[in-house]
Amino acid sequence: MPQNQTSPTKVFYRTVKIEKLDIFYREAGDKNSPTIVLLHGFPTDSHMFRNLIPMLAQKFHVVAPDYPGFGQSSMPSVKEFEYSFDNLANIMDKFTEALKLSKFSMYVMDYGAPIGYRIAAKHPERIQAIVVQNGNAYDEGIDNDFWKPIKEYWKDKSAANANPLVPLVALEATKWQYQTGAQNLEAISPDGWIHDQAGLDRPGNAEIQLELLYSYGSNPPHYPRWQEYFRTHQPPMLIVWGKNDQIFPAAGAEPYKRDLKNLEFHLFETGHFALEEFGQEIGELISEFLSKVVPAPVKVS
Repeated sequence: MPQNQTSPTKVFYRTVKIEKLDIFYREAGDKNSPTIVLLHGFPTDSHMFRNLIPMLAQKFHVVAPDYPGFGQSSMPSVKEFEYSFDNLANIMDKFTEALKLSKFSMYVMDYGAPIGYRIAAKHPERIQAIVVQNGNAYDEGIDNDFWKPIKEYWKDKSAANANPLVPLVALEATKWQYQTGAQNLEAISPDGWIHDQAGLDRPGNAEIQLELLYSYGSNPPHYPRWQEYFRTHQPPMLIVWGKNDQIFPAAGAEPYKRDLKNLEFHLFETGHFALEEFGQEIGELISEFLSKVVPAPVKVS
């Protein structure tokens, strides 16, 4: 390859300033190709897409940011920054504008769903397609045992209700998220939970995560608006869901069928971090789906 050319699958690690915060992001692919923004979940960051990005970059411009408090982005304390889903969505919205992403698809997972859906409902004209992997927008998706103590915290933000949630940021819980529901534990790299736990163990990060667990209670009131966005704007949607996830089980995937007409639906025999076990398959589905539903940019000669 000539020295002045770069492989489209080469990943670059960049930072942009948004509201005085350093927002880290991974970027790959030809910027003239259709863009897909990858929005990560808890307790991870853009590292969860480390294997997917080079696959998608063969055809697409791929951007994967870390939210404030996650990964390599700035981590102000809870006293310095409002850790809410409204605020994270605002930062991510401004992030897409800073990168001049006027039209793009989104991959939303876990926390990425309420962040991405806020952006989509605000700017429906910008969204070309949505890939959903264990990302919730319906009450059915959080009607399970995992959410019971969290819902008590939403009702009463007390130390007594926070205490049962503290173990969620411990190594055992992080490893549980990666392994529970997986078919072959030997296919799950320990790099994932080791990387994530290093972030969670930073001084002050546990307080950040508790704030966001509390703020997650702000998401269900938005569900009707997001569902109306689905029905009205009908974004092409691809579901690639780990059906054995005990946080966002398949019960949360099924209701999308009520509101989306252009929906491709796949459940995988794995857990919360479906990419860890089925990354190749999911990457191929995304590439095929976006190639069908997202128009190729018009090239100016």
